[in-house]
Amino acid sequence: MKTIDEMLSLNLLSRDQHGEIGAWLAKVRTPEAIMQMPAPLWRALELASVLMDFDRDLLQPPCLDAGA
Repeated sequence: MKTIDEMLSLNLLSRDQHGEIGAWLAKVRTPEAIMQMPAPLWRALELASVLMDFDRDLLQPPCLDAGA
């Protein structure tokens, strides 16, 4: 929920989209069920993720000196 709250605060989701996505996530418990989110909500979430550069950390090389 923190991520969609941040998307709302950055105006990447409307209040309605935020509410509908939050309600969907609250009622489902599996990744498969999340993937069944209605298409308009899924597209809004996907676009917000891209605009937020949500996957940026996944593309960075690992920090090998994190424990040093």
